[in-house]
Amino acid sequence: MWRAVSVGGFHTCGVRTDGTVDCWGLNDYGQSWPSTGPFLSVSAGRSHTCGVRTDYTVACWGSSEYQYGEAVPPAGQFASVSAGEYHTCGVRTDGTVACWGRNNYGQATPPAGSFQSIDAGGFHTCGVRTDGAVACWGVTIRDQDPPAGRFQSVSAGLYYTCGVRSDGNLACWGAGDAEDDSEYGWGQATPPSGEFQSVDAGVFHTCGVRTNGTVACWGRNLDGETDAPAVEQFQSVSAGGGHTCGVRINGTVDCWGDKDDG
Repeated sequence: MWRAVSVGGFHTCGVRTDGTVDCWGLNDYGQSWPSTGPFLSVSAGRSHTCGVRTDYTVACWGSSEYQYGEAVPPAGQFASVSAGEYHTCGVRTDGTVACWGRNNYGQATPPAGSFQSIDAGGFHTCGVRTDGAVACWGVTIRDQDPPAGRFQSVSAGLYYTCGVRSDGNLACWGAGDAEDDSEYGWGQATPPSGEFQSVDAGVFHTCGVRTNGTVACWGRNLDGETDAPAVEQFQSVSAGGGHTCGVRINGTVDCWGDKDDG
């Protein structure tokens, strides 16, 4: 049985209910060779993976390509961690944010303050502050300034972001909205209506779990990455490059989309 699953660029990692981590898919940089656990959570990035151990320290494996250091975490205790394209960010147990890795656009330079959650995207990062407001930093493609209001969670994709508001409705901003006719315009930032319990932004597609447990996906669908099972109920979902995975309510994992790298 699985506690959670996280989809990266071309690999996937998940935490089993006993705290062990298993990974599958592309492993050209060792991103699918997990460190020993047990773990509380795991996050798959482009070519690296990081997780929070049960002692609240962070372990990473895979690429530190070009010496960006995205797989070299700092010391200290963390409540959560998120692996992005070439950088990683985590929320320490005191609520402050630490980031490491590539920082050419400021994506690894977090603001001050206390956060409840964080998500590292392609070249930007977003987090939900303890008061429910969203803060983002890093590269801006189109309009990536977060909207006002209180949010339950936020997820940073390649050049866009989506979040679940406190009332369960979704808000997305950045590249890929309804008016975007650029190379990034796949509709990944145009969410459906309805109430959601979670959302996850990938490269060019997005998926979310509705409050009734069903999954909705939108955006690019070249390999079936948005063809979510219609009637199955999920507790969580994770969108990557060309594939998506989710944990069903019975604790099993289902994946759909690009299978070229397993």
